[in-house]
Amino acid sequence: MSSDNGRRRGGDSGQSGEHGEQLALIRESVRKAKEPKARPRTWRGAKLAGELPVARVLVDKGPVHLDRLWDYAVPAELDAQAQPGVRVRVRFGAGTRQVRGGRREGGGLLDGYVVERVAESQYQGPLAALAQVVSPEPVLGPALLRLCRAVADRYAGSLADVLQLAVPPRHARIEAEPSPELLPPPAAPAPGSWSRYPTGPAYLDAVVRGDTPRAVWTALPGPHWAAELARAAVAALASGRGALLVVPDGRTAARVDAELTALLGAGRHVLLTAGLGPEERYRRWLAVNRGAVRAVVGTRAAMFAPVRDLGLVALWDDGDSSHSDPSAPQPHAREVLELRAAQEKAAFLLGAFGRTVEAAQLVETGWALPLAADRAAVRAAAPRIRTVGEHDEARDAAARAARLPTVAWEAAREGLRHGPVLVQVPRRGYVPRLACERCREPARCAHCAGPLEARGQDGGLHCGWCGRESGPWHCPECGGFRLRAQVVGARRTAEELGRAFPGVPVRTSGRDHVLDTVPDRPALVVSTPGAEPVAEGPGYAAALLLDGWALLNRPDLRAGEEALRRWLGAAALVRGQEAGGTVVVVADPALRPVQALVRWDPAGHAARELADRAELGFPPVSRMASVTGPPEAVAEFLAMAELPDGAEVLGPVPVPAALPGRPRRPGDAPPGERWERALLRVRPGQGAALAAALKTTQAVRLARREGEPVRLRVDPPDIG
Repeated sequence: MSSDNGRRRGGDSGQSGEHGEQLALIRESVRKAKEPKARPRTWRGAKLAGELPVARVLVDKGPVHLDRLWDYAVPAELDAQAQPGVRVRVRFGAGTRQVRGGRREGGGLLDGYVVERVAESQYQGPLAALAQVVSPEPVLGPALLRLCRAVADRYAGSLADVLQLAVPPRHARIEAEPSPELLPPPAAPAPGSWSRYPTGPAYLDAVVRGDTPRAVWTALPGPHWAAELARAAVAALASGRGALLVVPDGRTAARVDAELTALLGAGRHVLLTAGLGPEERYRRWLAVNRGAVRAVVGTRAAMFAPVRDLGLVALWDDGDSSHSDPSAPQPHAREVLELRAAQEKAAFLLGAFGRTVEAAQLVETGWALPLAADRAAVRAAAPRIRTVGEHDEARDAAARAARLPTVAWEAAREGLRHGPVLVQVPRRGYVPRLACERCREPARCAHCAGPLEARGQDGGLHCGWCGRESGPWHCPECGGFRLRAQVVGARRTAEELGRAFPGVPVRTSGRDHVLDTVPDRPALVVSTPGAEPVAEGPGYAAALLLDGWALLNRPDLRAGEEALRRWLGAAALVRGQEAGGTVVVVADPALRPVQALVRWDPAGHAARELADRAELGFPPVSRMASVTGPPEAVAEFLAMAELPDGAEVLGPVPVPAALPGRPRRPGDAPPGERWERALLRVRPGQGAALAAALKTTQAVRLARREGEPVRLRVDPPDIG
């Protein structure tokens, strides 16, 4: 018994040692469990960064009353990654009640950007911690941030809205790919066709030297403008700096891209257009942001491309509506590039076949110098322009069948002997607008009051808004039963021309199907404005510009300027007068835009338009903004706004209601609501003060949640 008891005691002694070790392990694990453990996205109990533990973050949230930087604590684990310019995720909207361990917690997760790191915050309360560094890639550099801030201030918008336009969405797989190495600067380009302009070679030389010349370039008609734009970019690269070229559409960008490739070869520039797709666009954007490529050709969104050491910004055809972004705060590429040229000390080149009043103002104020050819060169390069009135009777039966005056029909017949002939029609479709033959009252749909139109040869009537087929129609004003075409569309014109010129191919180019080029052989090319294809070889033998009244009679301050711009764009595709090129414009010859086309004098037309605007106090001589919304909200906003001294309030006036079935356009009132619009006008030099006053008032109303919000638009394009 004693021996057994002894052995039992010995066994108990070993087990008690094991139990002691187990208890020690349990105590250690309990002790560790009581220590605070840092958790991602809250980082409760985590140590802060040793240096600069506070990050100033721009939260990607659009309302203007939140347009400021917010302070967040930087955990030590994120210290190396949370550098200025990177994307982060932060908690927002927690309030001061959710505080644990001296840190604010809770709230929703929002995206943002680290703008800077500081040693301490001016905010005295508890700070929330950065939840996550989304990517260590710095996508918001100091120059881009400064530009976006200036754009937001100019257009009374928020910085977050501008950044959504400037910084593309992230693709993690693309960020992991390396960008190519930066190639050495190319040699200075030869002047080439810039020699046709007296100051053209001097402009290129100034860019090569690293100077910052500013020019408004009136390009000669013909196909050389794309190569000239590319040579200006090569001049900037030869100086060791970058170049940014912004054009209206993808077709134009492809032409400039091809010219740059021919001059530079591959790898020295990138093309940024929406047709690339989000991943490829982000890959090229990253190459530019990393400094691997210093030349960019692109459409509107490329105006924010982060080109390193920017030496030249150039914009082609600033009058095209594509350059105005439809997203808030609706900046225009011309104004953005002007800001970039001033901030980054870059050369500036604004080119087009025509000239807008804004470009004329740049010349008038001396901000930029004119760059144009002399009159002899213009006469040699421009086609012969002939005018004919709208109601001239055609003497030839074929001309009557084609709905063409005799002069236009003869020009088309002669042109078809030598090459293709361009026919510009201001409307697409078949017969997009009909009216009573007797009293000219527009034909309306009985269901939604939309315009009736004929879509084909069957003669059936359909509504242009709701699409319903219309039964037998009669005029509610005079009782008539016969209809006439107010505007004949491109398809109907092509059909009539095909009957008038049997055996000649007829091609159409418009919104549904846009042609890039047409071969250099006889054919009729019917196109809507802006969709004209380029004719291979020397260009079109002739061009017919039909229904000029449809462009000139629009109730818009820019109607004449826009009509001339579209006519010049089409006429520039025609061979020069020495090569037999002829353009016939069907419009009243006494009108100012028609006379400017005949003389090929867009600069003179723009100067006269600017003088008229100055006399009447219209933009761009003055600065304007629009306030649109429900009547009560507009009245409250105007009463609260502290406008600059001398500001004029025009209106408010009712905004035309969007009729049922018609597609809503930006700025239209919601269905069933009545809106008003007021225009605010200030003197030159007060534009910044006006934008600041509007932005402050909007922020106060949103913060206080007083009344319904209103829509602000600085420099509205449609002031009537």
